[in-house]
Amino acid sequence: MASSLSAPPGSAAVGPAPVSSPPASKKPSQVNPNLGKNKGAAAGRPMRASGPKWNPLQRLAAAALDAVEDGLVAGLLERAHPLPRTADPAVQIAGNYAPVPERAPRGELPVAGRVPPSLDGVYVRNGANPLHAPRAGHHLFDGDGMLHAVRLRGGRAESYACRFTETARLRQERAIGRPVFPKAIGELHGHSGVARLLLFGARSLCGVLDASQGIGVANAGLVYHNGRLLAMSEDDLPYHVRVTADGDLETVGRYDFGGQLDSAMIAHPKLDPATGELFALSYNVVSRPYLKYFFFTADGRKSPDVHIPVDEPTMMHDFAVTENFAIIPDQQIVFKLQEMVRGGSPVVYDRNKTARFGVLPKRAADASGLRWVDVPDCFCFHLWNAWEDEATGEIVVIGSCMTPPDAVFNESEESFRSVLSEIRLDPRTGESRRRPVLRDADQVNLEAGMVNRRLLGRKTRYAYLAVAEPWPKVSGFAKVDLEAGTVEKFIYGDGRYGGEPCFVPRADGAAAEDDGHVLCYVHDERRGASEMLIVNAGDLRQEAAVKLPGRVPYGLHGTFIGGEELQRQA
Repeated sequence: MASSLSAPPGSAAVGPAPVSSPPASKKPSQVNPNLGKNKGAAAGRPMRASGPKWNPLQRLAAAALDAVEDGLVAGLLERAHPLPRTADPAVQIAGNYAPVPERAPRGELPVAGRVPPSLDGVYVRNGANPLHAPRAGHHLFDGDGMLHAVRLRGGRAESYACRFTETARLRQERAIGRPVFPKAIGELHGHSGVARLLLFGARSLCGVLDASQGIGVANAGLVYHNGRLLAMSEDDLPYHVRVTADGDLETVGRYDFGGQLDSAMIAHPKLDPATGELFALSYNVVSRPYLKYFFFTADGRKSPDVHIPVDEPTMMHDFAVTENFAIIPDQQIVFKLQEMVRGGSPVVYDRNKTARFGVLPKRAADASGLRWVDVPDCFCFHLWNAWEDEATGEIVVIGSCMTPPDAVFNESEESFRSVLSEIRLDPRTGESRRRPVLRDADQVNLEAGMVNRRLLGRKTRYAYLAVAEPWPKVSGFAKVDLEAGTVEKFIYGDGRYGGEPCFVPRADGAAAEDDGHVLCYVHDERRGASEMLIVNAGDLRQEAAVKLPGRVPYGLHGTFIGGEELQRQA
């Protein structure tokens, strides 16, 4: 099922090969034979890697540490232990999860159907796309960030482009010619994970790599705030990316909000549609405070940090906001670095921990107003919306409750389920209620998606969510009526899979909540062809299919930036 990474005849594929050598732990037959082809420089851009600028001592140190990695870590510590599926490159980047090269803008894309004239802007989706072949374990989330963008205007699909987000990590590894930064999920397991952390420290100490400018991959979330498109992963600051007039993507650089942000930010900050404020969290797996909350005004001024009291480092991938509160989950996936010394994974499902949600005034200056509400046996990787129920005094949270909670990170014999749920929190009593939104007969695994973002933090009736079946692939998307508890599905067809649906409300400010379109990338695994579908969000009728010039791998989260917003980019 793996498609070639070399460009088809007449295409505009550019840039260095995304993967340059097969994983050391795999047999050659297990690796895509096309990985490592296509070494040209990006069209219209200078060659970006001429080798690391090391002095003779650093070159000796680099060679010695490479030998330690290849001989001791990979050759001795890791070879004796088979990789789990959640860290096996032959699984994690196989088929349409395999990386692709960059593509310069390709104009005037062919369209089957009609692009609605009301769609004026660019759909950008983030995803993991490793530049180099893994030398050890690799999880999908470990790959370098790549953005895929389609520009729509005047009833036409004007252009498509895909580019790496030029993180400090990517630039250094491109120059060195091999991966040297540790992969947080795929590599940091057991004694070999400890060894790889020591290698990272030694390379930093010798000046072989520079971690001072961040180690993140910027491959997960996207948000447009204060004239800037920000690409994010929760291991670093965001990266500012500019969409050019011809539909290209240019990384401006690592963005610290004018020197105000000095810690990582999670990949799912929340943009208040009424005020333009951006609310966010930051977590630390090593030292206190383990969790911080903060926000930025519409013009980019940062609030003071609020230290959220949690007992141990907790994975904080997502949270929610209402009109007046921030809803902060403290769930059962925790970080225990000491588990590596014992030979295990630092990402741990703590079965003895009771999940809880914190309710904090949205513009709080400290944590004195925080109220915790226990929600037993609940783990939501994503929260789709939340609002205040004035009639009951409760906070209503809509999220997908996942079992097992560590399904994304660790192997399990338990069947995967992701149940769209309504969670009601009463901060006055500390009590909660939870129920599935859909009837048992209609249950389907729903993950990745959104509500109408013009109503984020306010009561919404509809949610557009990926049908995560067969897990981890996405066979279509669902429009869920949260009030009626009903679901309509748009299925892509046999051998066709996609990702997160992106709801784009009609630009003229239509009154109906579902008046707009759903955009999504879809790949036909039999034909090896990718396209972007445009579906009417009201009646789930396909209006157009934009034919793309190359394969678009299955990815993560996206956003739509309107044409007027593009004109106001910083």
